[in-house]
Amino acid sequence: MPVDIGKLVTRRSSEHPAGAFLFEPSVMIPFERAWRDQQLWQQRLFEEPSSPEAVWILQHPACYTLGRGASAQYLHFDPNEPPAPLHRIDRGGEVTHHLPGQLVAYPVLDLQRHTPDLHWYLRQLELVVIDVLADLGLQGECLPGLTGVWVGRCKVAAIGVGCRRWITQHGLALNVDCELQGFAEITPCGLVGHQVGRLCDWLPGLRVSDVQPLLRQSLAARFHLAWTPQA
Repeated sequence: MPVDIGKLVTRRSSEHPAGAFLFEPSVMIPFERAWRDQQLWQQRLFEEPSSPEAVWILQHPACYTLGRGASAQYLHFDPNEPPAPLHRIDRGGEVTHHLPGQLVAYPVLDLQRHTPDLHWYLRQLELVVIDVLADLGLQGECLPGLTGVWVGRCKVAAIGVGCRRWITQHGLALNVDCELQGFAEITPCGLVGHQVGRLCDWLPGLRVSDVQPLLRQSLAARFHLAWTPQA
């Protein structure tokens, strides 16, 4: 049975939305660069706690990432000769795949300004995706004991986060119109028997440019943010 998380509403920490920098590069960003930028912003929040939060919404060239302690058993290739760059990183979860046509959102948030609870944060990221799907006329669901969002029997969004001193990194990846062949090289998120899908399977012709404004809007609403656009 799907998990009903509709009542997990965002706590409003203030009457007015807090300012946050929004980075939406117009070109694909290598994973290493996006990871470094998140680390730098996280360090900025450590050193200057009053600094604004930041969110990146972007696409990556094809790559694979392994979370902390992730098992190589879920790789269907030699890790010394990967079909695309392979990165072991500081987030939870197993292996996932990034590629063009998949929208990635990386919030670097101070959860002490919101709700200092990682379970709450993961559920909010799922609700962000469910909001986007609802705007598109699709019903997103969460499954008991699992993290991510499904449409029907297909997982369309993966979620994996890192957090130090309540300041987050990494985030969510939503498959829009990406190619799916690369997912056959792994057991995504270590979930045996779960099929991966993309939104254009239900909405032919859907493009990242159609979904990105909805994702931006939902992130702002769920985390009560007012965007400061950046080049």
